[in-house]
Amino acid sequence: MRARRADFAARTAHTLCAKNAVVVLEKLHTTNMTRSAKGTVDAPGTHVRQKAGLNRAILAQGWHGFKLAVVNAARRTGTQIVEVNPAYTSQTCRPCGHVASENRESPSVFRCVACGYRAHADVNAARNTRVRGWTSPSG
Repeated sequence: MRARRADFAARTAHTLCAKNAVVVLEKLHTTNMTRSAKGTVDAPGTHVRQKAGLNRAILAQGWHGFKLAVVNAARRTGTQIVEVNPAYTSQTCRPCGHVASENRESPSVFRCVACGYRAHADVNAARNTRVRGWTSPSG
């Protein structure tokens, strides 16, 4: 499974970098995202089983390995990599810029409470990430 994931990351990264001069990625800290929820003896954690499942899901996707593959492919193709802060990209309305947690109806549906814009939540977040990459000083 690990070899398949690494092969997919390498092939996808090569295609992405070969077809684009700039690639914008979210600056995700997977180590911090996958910290344990066990807590201590004095202050035990809550929802430890759910957090363990989330950690496994994040690590199984291989986000860090994909980022490394993109950086490696970018060196060969001359593609510029821009990393942006991912904060609120999934809660920000792309057309009007309104930020609210209520904008996310569900994990897959985005609907702005200010202007009524409706889109798939991941597509809206990706558009926000792309715009941040183009407007950042390094982009």
